[in-house]
Amino acid sequence: MWWEDFDGKVPAPAILKPRPLWTGNQVFNLIIPKQINLMRQSAWHADGETGHITPGDTQVRIEKGEVITGTLCKKTLGASTGSLIHVIWEEVGPDAARKFLGHTQWLVNYWLLQQGFNIGIGDTIADAATMEKINETISTAKNAVKELIRSAQDKDLEPEPGRTMMESFENKVNQVLNKARDEKSLSESNNLKAMVMAGSKGSFINISQMTACVGQQNVEGKRIPYGFIDQTLPHFTKDDYGPESRGFVENSERMILIF
Repeated sequence: MWWEDFDGKVPAPAILKPRPLWTGNQVFNLIIPKQINLMRQSAWHADGETGHITPGDTQVRIEKGEVITGTLCKKTLGASTGSLIHVIWEEVGPDAARKFLGHTQWLVNYWLLQQGFNIGIGDTIADAATMEKINETISTAKNAVKELIRSAQDKDLEPEPGRTMMESFENKVNQVLNKARDEKSLSESNNLKAMVMAGSKGSFINISQMTACVGQQNVEGKRIPYGFIDQTLPHFTKDDYGPESRGFVENSERMILIF
């Protein structure tokens, strides 16, 4: 076994039959110094979740160099204060931190050599149930915008503190349309979601833009302003405050940039 190079430490397999199998945490235990104790939360830890064991296994707990619970991600392994690398540097020393970084890269390279990791167009295509939910969310957001437009036209919209009625209208419409692209219902086995959750690349907004809709485009925190007299582009009618004319892109396959 390749881990015999680590001072002869060979962990007992987590599963014995039908063949011996080791967990990822067990393999990582081989390269974490035994002096390390750490409590941390994964990047996707939900507010309100307490206890050592959470539904998403987001409570990272390391005792005497062994990963007891949790999923190691960029927040735990990265260069931020309180991360595993920072704790190793402070508690054991720079040589141990250097050794840990080298062994981590070795471990990742070996895993990629054996398993591989890639994402394809299939990871960005939502199933039928998810698409139905997406369409329902977009439809609800559009109806909410129509209600806001009607309230503003009837001058029934209550201004927010420090804003005029039209400024309040634009702010509320922007909030409604920005929420329309939020979509996190991909399966746990989706490679795109795994990449985002690990912190290696991308964000949940990127997932939403690829699977659901590109969403509301903002310039300086506001919806697309009028570029012509009372209209954003010539093919929109004047005084059109609807989602599409002010930068809301419903289609996820292409994005229209309005300058």
